[in-house]
Amino acid sequence: MKNHPFVGLAGNIGVGKTTFTEIVAKKMDWIPYYESVADNPYLIDFYRDMSRWSFNLQVYFLHKRFKTHHQMSMSNGGVIQDRTIYEDVEIFARNLHEMKFMSQRDWDTYCDLFNNMIRFLKKPDLIIYLQAKTNVLISRIQNRNRDFEQKIDAEYLHRLNLTYDKWIKGISDIPVLVIDTNEFNIFKDSEKLENIFQQIELKLSESKK
Repeated sequence: MKNHPFVGLAGNIGVGKTTFTEIVAKKMDWIPYYESVADNPYLIDFYRDMSRWSFNLQVYFLHKRFKTHHQMSMSNGGVIQDRTIYEDVEIFARNLHEMKFMSQRDWDTYCDLFNNMIRFLKKPDLIIYLQAKTNVLISRIQNRNRDFEQKIDAEYLHRLNLTYDKWIKGISDIPVLVIDTNEFNIFKDSEKLENIFQQIELKLSESKK
């Protein structure tokens, strides 16, 4: 296995990325990097008016993710990132544009910015994709009880899921590990969790060859 692996964790809203990141980081002795949510100055406004705030929100996420990605690339130890920079453009910004919440002008500007940024970034050694059905995501979102998430439209989540599946299937330059979390309780299913750890190690070992 790579001595200092760079692992990106991908997945839809509510799938359990933060918890998974924390547990895997502890097990593997990696440094975790979390998504900027609680201190995000645009999220509440975005969920109230997606057309007005979509570009602002996505640029904020992009700049935060770029900063984190660069920091991880400079790390002397293994790292795992809660959501990758690639999801910003391939999943969230793309959906907002297709749903007419982001104008063509803003989408073009955003893509130009993204493409210039990733020229300076190292690719992850592995992307782990946490997968869950829309109804499971809604249940988990309700259970974690973040006020700004309670009015997320189920159709929006479903569109994100479809886009995620299409994106993951199209990745050819980075190893990918897909984990079905629909029936997975990370706190109780210790046997499955141990199996996941083994799969991660195997994927990283293969990517080193």
